[in-house]
Amino acid sequence: SSFSAAQRHSSSSMSGGYGGGLGGGFGGGLGDGFIPPNITAVTVNQSLLAPLNLEIDPTIQAVRTQEKEQIKTLNNRFASFIDKVRFLEQQNKMLETKWSLLQEQTTTRSNIDAMFEAYIANLRRQLDGLGNEKIKLEGELRNMQGLVEDFKNKYEDEINKRASVENEFVLLKKDVDAAYMNKVELEAKVDALQDEINFLRAVYEAELRELQSQIKDTSVIVEMDNSRNLDMDAIVAEVRAQYEDIANRSRAEAESWYKQKFEEMQSSAGQYGEDLRSTKSEIAELNRMIARLQNEIEAVKGQRANLEAQIAEAEERGELAVKDAKLRIKDLEEALQRAKQDMARQVREYQELMNVKLALDIEIATYRKLLEGEESRLSSGGASATIHVQQTSGGLSSGK
Repeated sequence: SSFSAAQRHSSSSMSGGYGGGLGGGFGGGLGDGFIPPNITAVTVNQSLLAPLNLEIDPTIQAVRTQEKEQIKTLNNRFASFIDKVRFLEQQNKMLETKWSLLQEQTTTRSNIDAMFEAYIANLRRQLDGLGNEKIKLEGELRNMQGLVEDFKNKYEDEINKRASVENEFVLLKKDVDAAYMNKVELEAKVDALQDEINFLRAVYEAELRELQSQIKDTSVIVEMDNSRNLDMDAIVAEVRAQYEDIANRSRAEAESWYKQKFEEMQSSAGQYGEDLRSTKSEIAELNRMIARLQNEIEAVKGQRANLEAQIAEAEERGELAVKDAKLRIKDLEEALQRAKQDMARQVREYQELMNVKLALDIEIATYRKLLEGEESRLSSGGASATIHVQQTSGGLSSGK
Protein backbone atom coordinates (compact mmCIF):
# COMPACT_ATOMS: atom_id res chain seq x y z
CA SER A 1 0.00 0.00 0.00
CA SER A 2 2.70 2.47 0.92
CA PHE A 3 4.73 1.35 -2.08
CA SER A 4 1.86 1.88 -4.50
CA ALA A 5 1.15 5.24 -3.00
CA ALA A 6 4.79 6.18 -3.30
CA GLN A 7 4.93 4.89 -6.84
CA ARG A 8 1.80 6.84 -7.72
CA HIS A 9 3.29 9.92 -6.13
CA SER A 10 6.58 9.52 -8.01
CA SER A 11 4.78 8.86 -11.27
CA SER A 12 2.73 11.97 -10.90
CA SER A 13 5.81 14.02 -10.15
CA MET A 14 7.84 12.60 -13.03
CA SER A 15 5.47 12.50 -15.95
CA GLY A 16 2.64 15.02 -16.42
CA GLY A 17 -0.57 13.16 -15.59
CA TYR A 18 0.06 9.56 -16.45
CA GLY A 19 -0.02 7.91 -13.02
CA GLY A 20 -2.79 10.15 -11.76
CA GLY A 21 -4.88 9.47 -14.85
CA LEU A 22 -4.66 5.76 -14.37
CA GLY A 23 -5.42 5.89 -10.67
CA GLY A 24 -8.35 8.30 -11.09
CA GLY A 25 -9.96 7.18 -14.33
CA PHE A 26 -10.27 3.55 -13.42
CA GLY A 27 -11.25 4.28 -9.84
CA GLY A 28 -8.57 2.19 -8.14
CA GLY A 29 -9.80 -0.82 -10.05
CA LEU A 30 -6.29 -1.90 -11.11
CA GLY A 31 -5.40 -2.50 -7.47
CA ASP A 32 -2.09 -2.16 -5.56
CA GLY A 33 1.17 -3.31 -7.28
CA PHE A 34 -0.04 -2.58 -10.83
CA ILE A 35 2.95 -2.58 -13.25
CA PRO A 36 2.36 -0.81 -16.53
CA PRO A 37 3.43 -2.79 -19.62
CA ASN A 38 6.36 -1.88 -21.91
CA ILE A 39 8.46 -0.24 -19.22
CA THR A 40 12.23 -0.11 -19.88
CA ALA A 41 14.51 -1.77 -17.40
CA VAL A 42 16.17 0.44 -14.90
CA THR A 43 19.10 -0.07 -12.70
CA VAL A 44 18.22 -0.58 -9.13
CA ASN A 45 20.03 1.49 -6.64
CA GLN A 46 20.37 -0.59 -3.54
CA SER A 47 20.44 2.48 -1.48
CA LEU A 48 17.01 3.20 -2.60
CA LEU A 49 15.79 -0.16 -1.31
CA ALA A 50 16.65 0.72 2.15
CA PRO A 51 13.65 1.60 4.22
CA LEU A 52 13.07 5.25 4.43
CA ASN A 53 11.26 7.13 7.06
CA LEU A 54 8.88 8.81 4.68
CA GLU A 55 5.87 10.61 5.96
CA ILE A 56 2.92 9.77 3.71
CA ASP A 57 0.66 12.67 3.06
CA PRO A 58 -2.72 11.69 4.60
CA THR A 59 -4.58 13.80 2.07
CA ILE A 60 -3.65 11.41 -0.74
CA GLN A 61 -5.64 8.58 0.85
CA ALA A 62 -8.53 10.94 1.47
CA VAL A 63 -8.39 12.17 -2.13
CA ARG A 64 -8.33 8.58 -3.38
CA THR A 65 -11.31 7.67 -1.21
CA GLN A 66 -13.13 10.78 -2.36
CA GLU A 67 -12.44 9.90 -5.98
CA LYS A 68 -13.84 6.40 -5.43
CA GLU A 69 -16.96 7.82 -3.84
CA GLN A 70 -17.37 10.35 -6.64
CA ILE A 71 -16.99 7.61 -9.25
CA LYS A 72 -19.58 5.47 -7.43
CA THR A 73 -21.89 8.46 -7.19
CA LEU A 74 -21.44 9.26 -10.87
CA ASN A 75 -22.00 5.63 -11.82
CA ASN A 76 -25.17 5.54 -9.71
CA ARG A 77 -26.34 8.81 -11.20
CA PHE A 78 -25.60 7.48 -14.68
CA ALA A 79 -27.53 4.28 -13.96
CA SER A 80 -30.43 6.26 -12.51
CA PHE A 81 -30.23 8.56 -15.52
CA ILE A 82 -30.49 5.56 -17.84
CA ASP A 83 -33.43 4.21 -15.84
CA LYS A 84 -35.08 7.60 -15.93
CA VAL A 85 -34.55 7.82 -19.68
CA ARG A 86 -36.14 4.39 -20.12
CA PHE A 87 -39.02 5.39 -17.83
CA LEU A 88 -39.51 8.61 -19.72
CA GLU A 89 -39.47 6.73 -23.02
CA GLN A 90 -42.16 4.42 -21.64
CA GLN A 91 -44.12 7.46 -20.40
CA ASN A 92 -43.70 9.04 -23.81
CA LYS A 93 -45.06 5.93 -25.50
CA MET A 94 -47.93 5.82 -23.04
CA LEU A 95 -48.67 9.51 -23.60
CA GLU A 96 -48.51 9.02 -27.35
CA THR A 97 -50.98 6.16 -26.97
CA LYS A 98 -53.22 8.37 -24.83
CA TRP A 99 -52.86 11.17 -27.34
CA SER A 100 -53.91 8.88 -30.18
CA LEU A 101 -56.83 7.63 -28.08
CA LEU A 102 -57.84 11.21 -27.28
CA GLN A 103 -57.63 12.11 -30.95
CA GLU A 104 -59.83 9.12 -31.72
CA GLN A 105 -62.22 10.21 -28.98
CA THR A 106 -62.66 13.67 -30.46
CA THR A 107 -65.18 12.28 -32.93
CA THR A 108 -66.84 10.36 -30.13
CA ARG A 109 -67.01 13.53 -28.06
CA SER A 110 -68.53 15.32 -30.99
CA ASN A 111 -71.06 12.49 -31.27
CA ILE A 112 -71.72 12.77 -27.54
CA ASP A 113 -72.17 16.51 -27.91
CA ALA A 114 -74.61 15.98 -30.75
CA MET A 115 -76.42 13.34 -28.72
CA PHE A 116 -76.56 15.69 -25.72
CA GLU A 117 -77.84 18.49 -27.93
CA ALA A 118 -80.48 16.18 -29.42
CA TYR A 119 -81.46 15.02 -25.92
CA ILE A 120 -81.63 18.61 -24.69
CA ALA A 121 -83.68 19.61 -27.75
CA ASN A 122 -86.04 16.68 -27.10
CA LEU A 123 -86.38 17.70 -23.47
CA ARG A 124 -87.01 21.29 -24.54
CA ARG A 125 -89.75 20.08 -26.88
CA GLN A 126 -91.21 18.08 -24.01
CA LEU A 127 -90.96 21.19 -21.85
CA ASP A 128 -92.75 23.23 -24.52
CA GLY A 129 -95.40 20.52 -24.77
CA LEU A 130 -95.83 20.57 -21.01
CA GLY A 131 -96.09 24.36 -21.12
CA ASN A 132 -98.78 24.15 -23.81
CA GLU A 133 -100.58 21.47 -21.81
CA LYS A 134 -100.32 23.67 -18.74
CA ILE A 135 -101.85 26.59 -20.70
CA LYS A 136 -104.60 24.26 -21.96
CA LEU A 137 -105.28 22.99 -18.45
CA GLU A 138 -105.35 26.55 -17.14
CA GLY A 139 -107.92 27.43 -19.82
CA GLU A 140 -109.99 24.38 -18.91
CA LEU A 141 -109.66 25.34 -15.26
CA ARG A 142 -110.92 28.84 -16.01
CA ASN A 143 -113.83 27.38 -17.99
CA MET A 144 -114.62 25.00 -15.15
CA GLN A 145 -114.46 27.88 -12.69
CA GLY A 146 -116.86 29.85 -14.91
CA LEU A 147 -119.22 26.87 -15.05
CA VAL A 148 -118.95 26.49 -11.30
CA GLU A 149 -119.78 30.17 -10.86
CA ASP A 150 -122.77 29.81 -13.20
CA PHE A 151 -124.04 26.74 -11.37
CA LYS A 152 -123.35 28.46 -8.08
CA ASN A 153 -125.45 31.44 -9.19
CA LYS A 154 -128.18 29.09 -10.42
CA TYR A 155 -128.02 27.21 -7.15
CA GLU A 156 -128.31 30.45 -5.19
CA ASP A 157 -131.26 31.49 -7.40
CA GLU A 158 -132.93 28.15 -6.77
CA ILE A 159 -132.26 28.53 -3.05
CA ASN A 160 -133.84 31.99 -3.15
CA LYS A 161 -136.80 30.65 -5.13
CA ARG A 162 -137.15 27.80 -2.69
CA ALA A 163 -137.07 30.26 0.22
CA SER A 164 -139.73 32.44 -1.44
CA VAL A 165 -141.85 29.36 -2.20
CA GLU A 166 -141.44 28.17 1.36
CA ASN A 167 -142.54 31.61 2.55
CA GLU A 168 -145.56 31.46 0.24
CA PHE A 169 -146.23 27.95 1.50
CA VAL A 170 -146.11 29.19 5.07
CA LEU A 171 -148.50 32.02 4.21
CA LEU A 172 -150.82 29.66 2.36
CA LYS A 173 -150.63 27.24 5.24
CA LYS A 174 -151.65 30.06 7.53
CA ASP A 175 -154.54 30.88 5.17
CA VAL A 176 -155.50 27.20 5.04
CA ASP A 177 -155.36 26.99 8.79
CA ALA A 178 -157.49 30.13 9.03
CA ALA A 179 -159.94 28.71 6.46
CA TYR A 180 -160.05 25.45 8.36
CA MET A 181 -160.69 27.30 11.59
CA ASN A 182 -163.45 29.30 9.84
CA LYS A 183 -164.88 26.06 8.52
CA VAL A 184 -164.82 24.56 12.00
CA GLU A 185 -166.44 27.70 13.39
CA LEU A 186 -169.07 27.69 10.63
CA GLU A 187 -169.74 24.01 11.18
CA ALA A 188 -170.10 24.76 14.87
CA LYS A 189 -172.44 27.63 14.02
CA VAL A 190 -174.41 25.37 11.66
CA ASP A 191 -174.69 22.78 14.39
CA ALA A 192 -175.72 25.47 16.85
CA LEU A 193 -178.30 26.83 14.40
CA GLN A 194 -179.54 23.33 13.71
CA ASP A 195 -179.88 22.76 17.42
CA GLU A 196 -181.62 26.11 17.73
CA ILE A 197 -183.96 25.21 14.85
CA ASN A 198 -184.73 21.90 16.48
CA PHE A 199 -185.25 23.65 19.79
CA LEU A 200 -187.54 26.28 18.25
CA ARG A 201 -189.37 23.58 16.38
CA ALA A 202 -189.87 21.69 19.61
CA VAL A 203 -190.99 24.92 21.32
CA TYR A 204 -193.34 25.62 18.44
CA GLU A 205 -194.80 22.16 18.60
CA ALA A 206 -195.13 22.45 22.39
CA GLU A 207 -196.85 25.82 22.08
CA LEU A 208 -199.06 24.43 19.36
CA ARG A 209 -200.03 21.49 21.49
CA GLU A 210 -200.64 23.85 24.41
CA LEU A 211 -202.85 26.08 22.23
CA GLN A 212 -204.71 23.06 20.99
CA SER A 213 -205.24 21.88 24.55
CA GLN A 214 -206.39 25.36 25.53
CA ILE A 215 -208.79 25.40 22.61
CA LYS A 216 -210.04 22.01 23.63
CA ASP A 217 -210.49 23.19 27.22
CA THR A 218 -212.23 26.32 25.97
CA SER A 219 -214.64 24.29 23.93
CA VAL A 220 -215.35 22.19 26.93
CA ILE A 221 -215.96 25.29 29.01
CA VAL A 222 -218.17 26.69 26.32
CA GLU A 223 -220.13 23.56 26.29
CA MET A 224 -220.44 23.70 30.01
CA ASP A 225 -221.43 27.37 30.11
CA ASN A 226 -223.77 27.17 27.23
CA SER A 227 -226.71 27.95 29.41
CA ARG A 228 -227.10 31.42 27.90
CA ASN A 229 -227.92 30.01 24.46
CA LEU A 230 -224.85 31.57 22.75
CA ASP A 231 -223.44 30.35 19.45
CA MET A 232 -220.37 28.94 21.02
CA ASP A 233 -219.45 26.86 18.04
CA ALA A 234 -219.16 29.91 15.86
CA ILE A 235 -217.18 31.73 18.50
CA VAL A 236 -214.89 28.75 19.01
CA ALA A 237 -214.51 28.33 15.29
CA GLU A 238 -213.69 32.01 14.92
CA VAL A 239 -211.18 31.91 17.77
CA ARG A 240 -209.74 28.70 16.42
CA ALA A 241 -209.47 30.23 13.02
CA GLN A 242 -207.74 33.27 14.45
CA TYR A 243 -205.29 31.18 16.47
CA GLU A 244 -204.66 28.87 13.57
CA ASP A 245 -204.05 31.86 11.35
CA ILE A 246 -201.68 33.32 13.92
CA ALA A 247 -199.97 29.95 14.35
CA ASN A 248 -199.72 29.46 10.60
CA ARG A 249 -198.26 32.92 10.09
CA SER A 250 -195.85 32.41 12.98
CA ARG A 251 -194.85 29.01 11.70
CA ALA A 252 -194.46 30.30 8.16
CA GLU A 253 -192.38 33.23 9.33
CA ALA A 254 -190.26 30.98 11.54
CA GLU A 255 -189.84 28.42 8.79
CA SER A 256 -188.98 31.07 6.22
CA TRP A 257 -186.53 32.73 8.60
CA TYR A 258 -184.89 29.45 9.57
CA LYS A 259 -184.92 28.32 5.97
CA GLN A 260 -183.24 31.57 4.89
CA LYS A 261 -180.69 31.26 7.65
CA PHE A 262 -180.10 27.64 6.77
CA GLU A 263 -179.68 28.48 3.09
CA GLU A 264 -177.29 31.28 3.97
CA MET A 265 -175.34 28.92 6.17
CA GLN A 266 -175.35 26.26 3.46
CA SER A 267 -174.15 28.79 0.89
CA SER A 268 -171.48 30.00 3.31
CA ALA A 269 -170.49 26.40 4.05
CA GLY A 270 -170.40 25.63 0.30
CA GLN A 271 -168.30 28.71 -0.35
CA TYR A 272 -165.96 27.78 2.46
CA GLY A 273 -165.87 24.22 1.12
CA GLU A 274 -164.95 25.54 -2.33
CA ASP A 275 -162.33 27.74 -0.75
CA LEU A 276 -161.08 24.75 1.22
CA ARG A 277 -160.96 22.55 -1.88
CA SER A 278 -159.18 25.27 -3.86
CA THR A 279 -156.78 25.78 -0.96
CA LYS A 280 -156.17 22.03 -0.78
CA SER A 281 -155.51 21.92 -4.52
CA GLU A 282 -153.17 24.88 -4.21
CA ILE A 283 -151.40 23.17 -1.31
CA ALA A 284 -151.08 19.97 -3.36
CA GLU A 285 -149.72 22.00 -6.29
CA LEU A 286 -147.28 23.75 -3.97
CA ASN A 287 -146.22 20.39 -2.54
CA ARG A 288 -145.62 19.09 -6.06
CA MET A 289 -143.69 22.27 -6.90
CA ILE A 290 -141.64 21.94 -3.70
CA ALA A 291 -140.89 18.29 -4.50
CA ARG A 292 -139.89 19.24 -8.05
CA LEU A 293 -137.69 22.06 -6.74
CA GLN A 294 -136.15 19.73 -4.19
CA ASN A 295 -135.38 17.22 -6.96
CA GLU A 296 -133.89 19.99 -9.08
CA ILE A 297 -131.88 21.23 -6.10
CA GLU A 298 -130.61 17.71 -5.45
CA ALA A 299 -129.69 17.39 -9.14
CA VAL A 300 -127.92 20.76 -9.05
CA LYS A 301 -126.12 19.68 -5.87
CA GLY A 302 -125.01 16.49 -7.61
CA GLN A 303 -123.82 18.48 -10.64
CA ARG A 304 -122.03 20.89 -8.33
CA ALA A 305 -120.34 18.00 -6.50
CA ASN A 306 -119.31 16.46 -9.83
CA LEU A 307 -117.97 19.79 -11.07
CA GLU A 308 -116.10 20.38 -7.83
CA ALA A 309 -114.61 16.88 -8.10
CA GLN A 310 -113.64 17.55 -11.74
CA ILE A 311 -112.15 20.91 -10.79
CA ALA A 312 -110.21 19.33 -7.92
CA GLU A 313 -109.01 16.57 -10.24
CA ALA A 314 -108.04 19.11 -12.91
CA GLU A 315 -106.21 21.23 -10.35
CA GLU A 316 -104.45 18.15 -9.01
CA ARG A 317 -103.50 17.02 -12.52
CA GLY A 318 -102.30 20.55 -13.32
CA GLU A 319 -100.23 20.71 -10.14
CA LEU A 320 -98.78 17.26 -10.83
CA ALA A 321 -97.98 18.27 -14.41
CA VAL A 322 -96.32 21.49 -13.21
CA LYS A 323 -94.33 19.58 -10.57
CA ASP A 324 -93.33 16.97 -13.15
CA ALA A 325 -92.28 19.71 -15.55
CA LYS A 326 -90.27 21.45 -12.83
CA LEU A 327 -88.59 18.16 -11.89
CA ARG A 328 -87.79 17.47 -15.55
CA ILE A 329 -86.42 20.99 -15.97
CA LYS A 330 -84.33 20.55 -12.83
CA ASP A 331 -83.05 17.17 -14.06
CA LEU A 332 -82.24 18.70 -17.44
CA GLU A 333 -80.41 21.59 -15.82
CA GLU A 334 -78.48 19.20 -13.58
CA ALA A 335 -77.65 16.94 -16.56
CA LEU A 336 -76.58 19.98 -18.57
CA GLN A 337 -74.47 21.22 -15.66
CA ARG A 338 -72.89 17.77 -15.26
CA ALA A 339 -72.23 17.62 -18.99
CA LYS A 340 -70.61 21.07 -18.87
CA GLN A 341 -68.52 20.07 -15.86
CA ASP A 342 -67.53 16.81 -17.58
CA MET A 343 -66.57 18.67 -20.74
CA ALA A 344 -64.62 21.25 -18.72
CA ARG A 345 -62.88 18.44 -16.80
CA GLN A 346 -62.01 16.63 -20.03
CA VAL A 347 -60.71 19.89 -21.51
CA ARG A 348 -58.59 20.47 -18.39
CA GLU A 349 -57.29 16.89 -18.50
CA TYR A 350 -56.53 17.29 -22.18
CA GLN A 351 -54.66 20.53 -21.52
CA GLU A 352 -52.79 18.93 -18.62
CA LEU A 353 -51.89 15.95 -20.82
CA MET A 354 -50.72 18.31 -23.53
CA ASN A 355 -48.64 20.24 -21.01
CA VAL A 356 -47.19 17.01 -19.61
CA LYS A 357 -46.48 15.74 -23.11
CA LEU A 358 -44.79 18.99 -24.04
CA ALA A 359 -42.72 18.96 -20.85
CA LEU A 360 -41.83 15.29 -21.39
CA ASP A 361 -40.91 15.96 -25.00
CA ILE A 362 -38.66 18.80 -23.88
CA GLU A 363 -37.16 16.68 -21.10
CA ILE A 364 -36.68 13.69 -23.41
CA ALA A 365 -35.03 15.91 -26.00
CA THR A 366 -32.78 17.35 -23.29
CA TYR A 367 -31.87 13.91 -21.96
CA ARG A 368 -31.34 12.66 -25.51
CA LYS A 369 -28.92 15.50 -26.15
CA LEU A 370 -27.19 14.79 -22.85
CA LEU A 371 -26.96 11.08 -23.69
CA GLU A 372 -25.66 11.80 -27.17
CA GLY A 373 -23.09 14.17 -25.72
CA GLU A 374 -22.14 11.64 -23.03
CA GLU A 375 -21.93 8.81 -25.56
CA SER A 376 -19.79 10.89 -27.90
CA ARG A 377 -17.59 11.88 -25.02
CA LEU A 378 -17.30 8.29 -23.78
CA SER A 379 -16.56 7.02 -27.29
CA SER A 380 -13.73 9.54 -27.74
CA GLY A 381 -11.46 7.56 -25.31
CA GLY A 382 -10.70 6.73 -21.69
CA ALA A 383 -8.06 9.43 -21.23
CA SER A 384 -10.47 12.22 -21.58
CA ALA A 385 -12.74 10.56 -19.05
CA THR A 386 -9.75 10.16 -16.72
CA ILE A 387 -8.81 13.76 -17.16
CA HIS A 388 -12.46 14.77 -16.52
CA VAL A 389 -12.47 12.82 -13.30
CA GLN A 390 -9.21 14.32 -12.21
CA GLN A 391 -10.63 17.74 -12.85
CA THR A 392 -13.68 17.02 -10.71
CA SER A 393 -11.53 15.48 -7.96
CA GLY A 394 -9.32 18.41 -7.39
CA GLY A 395 -7.16 18.89 -10.48
CA LEU A 396 -4.23 16.45 -10.09
CA SER A 397 -3.57 16.79 -13.85
CA SER A 398 -3.42 19.85 -16.01
CA GLY A 399 -6.53 19.14 -18.12
CA LYS A 400 -7.27 18.63 -21.77
